[in-house]
Amino acid sequence: MRRIRAVFFLLSLWCYEEANLRFFAQSLLRFLGFILWATAAVQVFGGVSVILMFKNYRYLFQESYLSLPGWLALTSALVLLPTGVLAVSISVKCSRNKQGTLMYLLVLLLCLEMSSAALAHSYSVRTASQLESTMGYLVHQHNWTCSQDPGNSAVDVIQRKLQCCGVHNYTDWLKASSPWYRPPCVPESCCMEKHSHCRGDLGHVEQLSDKGCLKKLQDQLRFAMLYIFWCCIVLSILELLAALSNGILMRHQPFHELRILDSYTF
Repeated sequence: MRRIRAVFFLLSLWCYEEANLRFFAQSLLRFLGFILWATAAVQVFGGVSVILMFKNYRYLFQESYLSLPGWLALTSALVLLPTGVLAVSISVKCSRNKQGTLMYLLVLLLCLEMSSAALAHSYSVRTASQLESTMGYLVHQHNWTCSQDPGNSAVDVIQRKLQCCGVHNYTDWLKASSPWYRPPCVPESCCMEKHSHCRGDLGHVEQLSDKGCLKKLQDQLRFAMLYIFWCCIVLSILELLAALSNGILMRHQPFHELRILDSYTF
């Protein structure tokens, strides 16, 4: 009798733990479903930021594939929407087909997130090292005169947009000019916006932007790529937790009854 009572006690304890584990998995999956749904907006922001950055400075980054991490982030954002809906739906009422579909979507998302994170890290290191030589070339090739012509070259656009001057500072323009003739000015795009009458005169250095463009460009690039990288890492962890929760719930569903896995459905 003692053995029978012990067996019944262990069985009841096991059932109790299984019920608690199932309840925890359902609650966690419901919570993660809402989180994954909300993070789609975060991914859209990161993807659009990267794409627009490389589009706005396309004369600095000639390779069109550099915006690929942004496009992968947008793709994962689109997949996150149905994934979040499925996670919440499964936490309320389990469905064999839904559970299988959710697992496929989570695997797809993990592939997208890891690819985007790896590319973002690689491109961040690669492009940061190319910026200084590219900016130096643009400054060296720029032909400017001390006139009221605002200039519309690539380097002028960068200096106005970022409120910067030269690669490191305004002295880069003096190094880029002819050694026999030093113009008494720098391009007007070096002027700060608050000085509307500035003409790039070196006699009024206080009217010029005191920061170089290289540092600002590198900061923008580093922020955009690190944003994508860490978003992908955090989302990958959340997706692994969602897959684990879904797997716990799938333990109570026989795999041979998962119609979505049948070969005739493909």
